[in-house]
Amino acid sequence: MTYEDILYDETDGVATITINRPDRYNAFRGQTCMDLIDAFHRAGWNKDIGVIVFTGAGDKAFCTGGDQSAHDGQYDGRGLIGLPVEELQRLIREVPKPVIARVNGFAIGGGHVLHVICDLSIASETAIFGQVGPKVGSVDPGFGTAYLARVVGEKRAREIWYLCRKYSAQQALDWGLVNAVVPPEELDQEVRKWCDEILEKSPTALTIAKRSFNADSDNIAGIGALGMQALNLYYDTEESKEGVRAFNEKRKPDFRKYYK
Repeated sequence: MTYEDILYDETDGVATITINRPDRYNAFRGQTCMDLIDAFHRAGWNKDIGVIVFTGAGDKAFCTGGDQSAHDGQYDGRGLIGLPVEELQRLIREVPKPVIARVNGFAIGGGHVLHVICDLSIASETAIFGQVGPKVGSVDPGFGTAYLARVVGEKRAREIWYLCRKYSAQQALDWGLVNAVVPPEELDQEVRKWCDEILEKSPTALTIAKRSFNADSDNIAGIGALGMQALNLYYDTEESKEGVRAFNEKRKPDFRKYYK
């Protein structure tokens, strides 16, 4: 299959899925999500593949979430909010093999959520983490919030969302948000090392382990589905649209004049 927004490679038991929109800091639009969904299905059910590596093109960004230039109340694809992001998130969790996020730069907004729900995250020292939803009139009301709290704890998760600060790779490591941090020139070598160790293990045992981990938090998908319904309504408000306008106009938003 030919993809428009991603790159796909299979080498020595490892499938690498790369968001290929470096000019947009690997922000995703509707087409990107559709490409990713197809690629994760392709890799996830190929018995010759033992590990999936998920990353972004270039050295500036892993993924910076939804492309605001494709967002005007709704995004530009299918799904409840114009992005099948719920489907993508569930798929990353459901594919029967480990998914490693290779975080090579900014993991911001929806991109931050994607790295969090991967099984493992290995980051470059230059990686930057954080949320921006409340700054641009958005939020991820499911895995991006409730599951994040399981990873870093309630206080840290609320800080990440309420303040929308940016955090270094070392901070992310200290909080348990990533598994390892290495110099950028060693990132590929480190990711390959982790992949090779996983490939030595029983694939069936790994699948059972992954599914048992997921079973404890699968109820968050229901929280997310409910939250996405609310988000769909929120995107139709002037308060939310002010965030998109301000982002595109490169100014501070004034949300409170629309708050009712």
